[in-house]
Amino acid sequence: MRYFVAFSYFGAAYHGWQIQPNAITVQEELEKAFSTLLREKISLMGAGRTDAGVHAKQMYAHFNVATIANEEDLVRRLNSFLPDDIAVQNIINVPEDAHARFNATERTYEYWVTQHKNPFTIPSTYYVKQELNIGKMNQAAALLLGRQDFECFSKSKTDVKTFYCNVKKAVWEQKEDKFVFTITADRFLRNMVRAIVGTLLDVGTGKITVEHMHTVISSKSRAEAGTSVPAKALYLTQVLYPENIIKKTNG
Repeated sequence: MRYFVAFSYFGAAYHGWQIQPNAITVQEELEKAFSTLLREKISLMGAGRTDAGVHAKQMYAHFNVATIANEEDLVRRLNSFLPDDIAVQNIINVPEDAHARFNATERTYEYWVTQHKNPFTIPSTYYVKQELNIGKMNQAAALLLGRQDFECFSKSKTDVKTFYCNVKKAVWEQKEDKFVFTITADRFLRNMVRAIVGTLLDVGTGKITVEHMHTVISSKSRAEAGTSVPAKALYLTQVLYPENIIKKTNG
């Protein structure tokens, strides 16, 4: 039978989601826990890849196993077995052809920026010393909306068939002492969100104009976009699926 597992993690100690030969990853820790408790080799397919240091408030992966007698009990045992920075929220029986990556219809990320130096939030936010013009940053962010070629924000030499993504939301909001950038799209390219945030911060500090965002996007050149911001302040916050896979359990 096929199951989805819903989980979250604080990514500071991990070299991203995907298993790598000489680094600790979230996938490795989860597969080890599942395999130990279910007493067979379990392989997980994640909804996507997060880079080293990136966090996830909501992430999904699918796996196959003959049967699970009690999903709630397995969740409890997994959370007892896993390290403190990884937590499982739910295990859901899904159709046999359900795919955590390919069936996802939307993904949402947040990026947290602060202008107030605070030693207690340094590990999870990006401290920007220069004054930021959030109004201009939102004007530039609005230019990201719709289906466009975002090669300019993609990591170089990445193996993808298309650079087109449909961005449905891109907005900066002040939440307590943070400026939070929220972006939702059907798919994301590698390094895309961090490159977008770096470019929008250039707008906010006056390094480039709002209008220059048109030039950046049309150039299709990573060299035209801003510097990638640190991974430590990036959060995958939501992954959505059709209701025939997961019925109103998102969010």
